[in-house]
Amino acid sequence: MAWAVWVSGPSWVTPAVVVLAVAGAALGVIDARTHRLPDVIVYPTTAVVGALLVPAAAAGAFTGGPAWEALLRAALGFAAHAGFYLLMWLIFKGGVGLGDVKLAGVLGAVTAWWGWDAFVMGAVAPYVVGGAVAVVLLLFRLAGRKSYMPFGPYMLLGVVVALTWERLLS
Repeated sequence: MAWAVWVSGPSWVTPAVVVLAVAGAALGVIDARTHRLPDVIVYPTTAVVGALLVPAAAAGAFTGGPAWEALLRAALGFAAHAGFYLLMWLIFKGGVGLGDVKLAGVLGAVTAWWGWDAFVMGAVAPYVVGGAVAVVLLLFRLAGRKSYMPFGPYMLLGVVVALTWERLLS
């Protein structure tokens, strides 16, 4: 939660980031242990974060901060990120799970709120970090070519990397 407050600063978007951080911490641990991202956490998180972005946009319209364009960008980020993961799920059955598809939307929305640079970084970072971990596991023979790695923790880490980077640049 401390990271979420720091990265979003004192703003109306802070509650949305805190909700995502708390749920994300739980989802990361659950996925790492069970290879599952439970709908009972993903769906409410998506709904609450989405609902919290609306007053953040409205408040931004009055205070000169991110406003309706940030909300539109978040909606487009949601659709683009979820759509990309859905396409990957359809093409590479077994490469990503449906839980990853469901989680991708809210992650895309939150990173896109900060801008398209943050969105792209949040989308690419999981593959860079996850790929590096996979290479290390293969080199040390802790995993094989057919081993499955839960990808949710890397997706969540991608958001952390993107938003931390944005905060450090601002």
